[in-house]
Amino acid sequence: MKRLVRVLRRIFVVLVVIWLVVTGASFTYNFATRERALPPPGLRFVQTADLQTRYESWGTTGSPVVLVHGSAESVESWSALVPILARNHRVYAYDITGYGYSERKAPYTIEHLAAQLLGFVDAMKLVKPVLVGHSLGAGVVAEAALEQPARIGGVMFLDGDGLPLPGGGPPRALVNTLIVDPYRTTALRLALGSDRLIRSVYNNACANRCAPLTHDEVQVWTRPFRQPGAEKALWQMVGRDFPSVQPDRLALLKNLPLPKAVLFGALDNQGGSAEQTATRIGAPPPTILPNQGHLTLISAPNEVAAAIEQLVARV
Repeated sequence: MKRLVRVLRRIFVVLVVIWLVVTGASFTYNFATRERALPPPGLRFVQTADLQTRYESWGTTGSPVVLVHGSAESVESWSALVPILARNHRVYAYDITGYGYSERKAPYTIEHLAAQLLGFVDAMKLVKPVLVGHSLGAGVVAEAALEQPARIGGVMFLDGDGLPLPGGGPPRALVNTLIVDPYRTTALRLALGSDRLIRSVYNNACANRCAPLTHDEVQVWTRPFRQPGAEKALWQMVGRDFPSVQPDRLALLKNLPLPKAVLFGALDNQGGSAEQTATRIGAPPPTILPNQGHLTLISAPNEVAAAIEQLVARV
């Protein structure tokens, strides 16, 4: 028994030493990487409800289309699609609070995100815009349409069903207990600094249908997470429910006389079920793009633009 106690004591000492070394290395790394990135020059902002929202616009004629990006995305995510849409439409895109370069302000609930979208429609003085929501954005446009349907021309769910994540996503208590500073900051910064990891995640979401990211393009995706306040906002979002619309509320869209559309990549394993989504919200049968993944806005911009044109024609 005494020998066992000595062995356990030594194991404990070794574990404490390892913990001290890892913790010290983590604090050192976080201090060395404390500098935040500057935002790109020339960004445009507008007051939307209680937020300063970064946005861009394209086109000078035609009906308005508002693009609402998904999780970990930004205005730049639409860069392949907007030149096509802007030929015939006034196109707008903005950064959801918590992502991109918009002001970061909690709570990161679907109601708050919808208020930002409706505030953006107000600020731009848009009449009956078509709202296109990608992934997380599908829930945002759904909630906005449910709250103020008379102001919306139509909605498209693009690679997203608007519902809570299956199983509720990572348990909040586990995330908040185990993923703590300084380790979570270190892990995040190491991930953002790995081009290989970012490319792997991107290629998986794209089902390997997108052109490979260059180093500069990787920086476009990761730079927003190096802005002041970005890390705090990210952990606030991770530590609560994913912004989404509950199934019974989402089904109320079926009763609204709004043109609706659903488009998914056939290989999308992140957006939910296209067929069930179309049935739930009262949309026509969905458009399914063969051999496409979760980022159809990047990998198939012509097909996505054509589907948006069809929705606008119904409006």
